[in-house]
Amino acid sequence: MTTTDTRTLAAPGVDLVYDVRGPLSAPGGHRTLLMVGQPMTAEGFGALAAHFTDRTVVTYDPRGLGRSVRSDGRSDHTPQHQAADLHLLIEALGTGPVDVFASSGGAVSALELVASHPGDVATLVAHEPPINAVLPDAEAAERARTGFYEAYQAKGTGAGMAAFIAMTSWQGEFTDAYFAQPAPDPAAFGLPTEDDGSRDDPLLSKNSWAVTDYRPDAAALTAAPTRIVIAVGEESAGTYTARTAVATAALLGQEAVVFPSHHGGFLGGEFGYAGKPAEFAVRLREVLDAG
Repeated sequence: MTTTDTRTLAAPGVDLVYDVRGPLSAPGGHRTLLMVGQPMTAEGFGALAAHFTDRTVVTYDPRGLGRSVRSDGRSDHTPQHQAADLHLLIEALGTGPVDVFASSGGAVSALELVASHPGDVATLVAHEPPINAVLPDAEAAERARTGFYEAYQAKGTGAGMAAFIAMTSWQGEFTDAYFAQPAPDPAAFGLPTEDDGSRDDPLLSKNSWAVTDYRPDAAALTAAPTRIVIAVGEESAGTYTARTAVATAALLGQEAVVFPSHHGGFLGGEFGYAGKPAEFAVRLREVLDAG
């Protein structure tokens, strides 16, 4: 049975909490595998990490999320902050360069990590990074983002999340037909209809807008020694994060690599967004071993 060692790294403005599964000197010559999310925390990678007992797996809670309590007086979540934290974490592990599997906003942070600290990462698998700037309909994507933010501000979490789901499940570019839709009913998604009064959700507030506003430095990324693989879920085709993944890959002169399932394809059923973690792990292992 793989043991998990929970540690804390005192970084500027935050105590970063991270988990190390297995010994840092893993047998078989495998690099340490760092799994990164945002706003998802370490617990989201449990089902996937369970399939990599042959190597050291490190997960963490990003700055200001989960167990990583910040003291910098800020509430925003930026790729630059997260990349700086990841650099310090990799230094603390002392096993770099590492391999990285990064999902969603974590994939954006990992791209910034490679651009700013290219020696830290051997292989990066960036799964469906949500980056508006790479889309041909970038302005419409920003308008759609404003839509779920305004729903959240007006009526709370249920309304905001329903609008977020409507945005992220829409097929193709955000056209007039998208904006002409009636506001989705939270109850239709099993979401609460009452307003609890909170307005600081990292996904629905403006706190993470720097993630989707990120502009990848294609020159820095292609010049880095890191092998970058942009991944897209086979069930995501045509949706917002699939389109951003495909466009990010094209920006880097490559094609997105298809993985099983959807945006949360590595998740277990405990999060109500079950993917296919076993099949996903097989694909991830193939991609990592190819490097």
